[in-house]
Amino acid sequence: MMTTSLSQPVRSAVPAAATPKLAGGGGDGLRKAAEAFEAVILRQLMASMRQAKLGEDIFGSSATDNFREMADARTADSIASMRQFGIASMVEAQFRARVAASGADGPGGGVQ
Repeated sequence: MMTTSLSQPVRSAVPAAATPKLAGGGGDGLRKAAEAFEAVILRQLMASMRQAKLGEDIFGSSATDNFREMADARTADSIASMRQFGIASMVEAQFRARVAASGADGPGGGVQ
């Protein structure tokens, strides 16, 4: 069993051959992960907006709330896939730079 301390970088615990698979399979995986991260942020934003109710919902029920949450999740996914907010683009660019820099470090490199 391999254990790591908090002071030890993560890349030393992960074999170099496993790094591309863990990163999502390359550039397309990184793009999808960045979009998924943006979707999570947008879902949280939409949930916060829903909590700030200005009035009582006369047709409200738990079923309505569930359908609203599903609709909000789908909307957040659609907005994230359009990349209009720029969160996914910034996250993708930051991690691409880190992956490129760690690849130049030699074998055993990975995102820390």
